[in-house]
Amino acid sequence: MRPARPHVLGIDDGPFRKHAGGSAPVAGVMTEGADLVEAVALTRFPVDGDDATGFLGGWVAGLRCWEGLQAVVLGGITLAGLGVVEIGPLAERLGVPVLVVNRRDPADHRLERALRAAGLEARLAAVERTPPAYPLARGLFVSWAGADERRAAELVAATRRKSALPEPLRLAHLVARAVATGESRGRP
Repeated sequence: MRPARPHVLGIDDGPFRKHAGGSAPVAGVMTEGADLVEAVALTRFPVDGDDATGFLGGWVAGLRCWEGLQAVVLGGITLAGLGVVEIGPLAERLGVPVLVVNRRDPADHRLERALRAAGLEARLAAVERTPPAYPLARGLFVSWAGADERRAAELVAATRRKSALPEPLRLAHLVARAVATGESRGRP
C-alpha cells in the first residue's frame, strides 16, 4: 500500500551569475505530503558543471533523509545553468521515482540552442533521452522516470498545496533563492 503522504525531496538551484564561473546554491527540501517539512539540505554545484546526474545521485544518497525518501522532484532537467540531469539514471541510482515539473511545456524550451552556444553539444544526447513531459494539471507539465503515469500523478497530487508546483519543490526554490540573495521570493 502506498502512503497518502509520501516523503518527497524537492531540489532546486538558486540564482547565479552567468559566465562568471563559481557555483550556484542547491537546496533540497523533503516534505511528508504537502504540509510537513521533514528535512532541509544545502550544497553547491559549479555553474554549467559536468555530471549533474552523478552529483545529485551522490548528494541525495548521502543525505540522512535518503532512506525514507519515496520520490525526488526537480524544477527542470538542468542544474546551475547548463548542468544536465538525466532522470532515468538518477531514478535507477536512487531507487525512487524522479519527476521533473515545469510550468511551461519544456518542448518549447531553448535548451538545445543554449547548449550549442556554450559549446556543450555533447550534452544534447542526455537532453534527448529525457522522457517527454505531459500536462498533469493546468499549467503543470511533468516528465518522470522510475514510475508509471498514475504514480507520477499521485505523487504530484499528494504534494501540492499552495501553488501549482509540488510543495517540496516550491520550498526548495525559496530556500535556494534566499541562500543566493538573502531573501526568498516565489510565485504562487
